[in-house]
Amino acid sequence: MPGSEEREIQDLMDRYFDGIYHSDSAVLRTVFHTDLAYVNGTEGSYENMGLEPYMARIDARTATASRGDLRDEVIERIAFKGNRIGIVEARMTMMGRNYQDLLTILNTDDGWRVLTKVFSFVERGD
Repeated sequence: MPGSEEREIQDLMDRYFDGIYHSDSAVLRTVFHTDLAYVNGTEGSYENMGLEPYMARIDARTATASRGDLRDEVIERIAFKGNRIGIVEARMTMMGRNYQDLLTILNTDDGWRVLTKVFSFVERGD
């Protein structure tokens, strides 16, 4: 049975996946730290932005859910370093791409939050 920290991270990731699938910035604001660093590390697509530009992008995006796309998301690993920091490795498929996420997490006064989202993607062939 997972410990309380693992359950908290599972809840955080449930909100993360839901917020992205539904393009819901209100939900995602409960996931991300206000000092978020969003980094696309895909070759030829590098970009780095903070929370507000990322939330504006989410708000402008057509939600994956509205297209009826199936959800395909997995938490591959959760690792803690002490009781304040950790990393989550996750993957998801949406918008015709396979995404790989490395999320650093920080235990704040408001609970666990994603401080950095570093990801890359590959286009799907189907």
